[in-house]
Amino acid sequence: MPDQPTVALPVLGARPPAPPRRRSAHTLTARAVLVTCAVALVSVLVTALVAVPLAVRGAERRDQAALAAQARLAADVLRVRAVRQRDTAGERLIRQLRQQDIEVYLIRAGQVDHPGLPRPVVNRVAAGGNVSGRRLVDGRRTLVEGRALAGGDGVVLARATTGPWRQVLLSLWLPLLAGLAAGAGAGLLLARRLARPIRVAATAAARLRAGDRAVRVPVEPPDEVADLAYALNGLAAALATSEGRQREFLLSVSHELRTPLTAIRGYAEALADGVIDPDGVPDTGRTMLAEAEHLDRLVSDLLALARLEAADFPLEPVPVDLARLAADAERTWSDRCAAVGVPFRVETPGGPVPAYTDPGRIRQVVDGLLENALRVVPPGAPVVLAVGPAGADPAAGGVVEVRDGGPGFTEDDLAVAFERGALHQRYRGVRKVGSGLGLALAAGLVRRLGGEIRAGHAPEGGAAFTVRLPADPYLIRTSA
Repeated sequence: MPDQPTVALPVLGARPPAPPRRRSAHTLTARAVLVTCAVALVSVLVTALVAVPLAVRGAERRDQAALAAQARLAADVLRVRAVRQRDTAGERLIRQLRQQDIEVYLIRAGQVDHPGLPRPVVNRVAAGGNVSGRRLVDGRRTLVEGRALAGGDGVVLARATTGPWRQVLLSLWLPLLAGLAAGAGAGLLLARRLARPIRVAATAAARLRAGDRAVRVPVEPPDEVADLAYALNGLAAALATSEGRQREFLLSVSHELRTPLTAIRGYAEALADGVIDPDGVPDTGRTMLAEAEHLDRLVSDLLALARLEAADFPLEPVPVDLARLAADAERTWSDRCAAVGVPFRVETPGGPVPAYTDPGRIRQVVDGLLENALRVVPPGAPVVLAVGPAGADPAAGGVVEVRDGGPGFTEDDLAVAFERGALHQRYRGVRKVGSGLGLALAAGLVRRLGGEIRAGHAPEGGAAFTVRLPADPYLIRTSA
């Protein structure tokens, strides 16, 4: 029998507990935004670390090229006359260059007109060579362009390189800030998109907890969200089915409990009112005793089913001979079957059938299956109890089979045979049925004993229940 999920039905009038308040800093949206902002910030920083030096070097190359052009112009102007006899145009050019933060050094016969220029630069230009690049001038990193003139003269232009960094940073901070803002905005949109189906699922789960079994979650991509929606929808359907079966089961059980209670109450009132004459008192007492025993069996079955899944359910498995167990059952059930005109037959292999189980519990299973069979078979139809080994190897365990010649099961019945109250609900008022607890209890007991139980069709024309039990561990050790 498949495990039945235990579902706590909502109490009428009770409000579900309110979900714990969520702090905004711990929501998925907030965390996703923070993570996205952190990623955007890291991206901006990495971009800045890579782009700023590249931009600075590009600006320096442009400044170097511009300074080289100005150095060529200055050399051409100064070359018209000797440096010692500069004309007004040369003085004006030098003045304009210095207004552009370009320091002009004039070299006359190998000597520079004012200090600050490195001596190697002076010597190179005085020797007739040109200079282009970055040098340290007055301790500062400076772009230098030198051009040689005739007679050991020359001109050197120098511009400090601190400006490009400031210019680049001023030009890049706005795009970088815009990128950071765009990342934060994209993170917020993405976080809301990701969190929305989770919020929908949480709302659906809260409605399920409140008892609304009609709630369904829309299935939408991505796949993970779709899987969550499928799981919640399946849970809601399973809860609805389980609670429906529980309601049917409780209705069936209440009907079964009410029947003997009504009989006992009716006879008790008749005895109290003196309606029954003295000669009828013994029969009335026997009837009341039978109904009380029936009521006691129902209550015992309910208690056994309730305790069946508990860890402390008492089990005492020992080596058992199933053939002997069948012989003991024959002495009890042959008279009961004969009393109602039902042939009872026991089939054994003629030797012991070893198994490892709890003899009291497996006898309870056998009695329950025989009681169920005797209830439905018509007079003249057989009831068979058969035992045998599960295989040629004694270590394979044993098999107990109960067959009957009753109405049997359909294929749909076989699928729900061991569900509590399923057959009772299906056939109540159609044919003789029990409380719907016996088969469920038998399946649970067999499962706790480590065995298997199956329902099928019997060659006698009715139902067949096959119980397979594990082998004696001693036989497994010795055969190995």
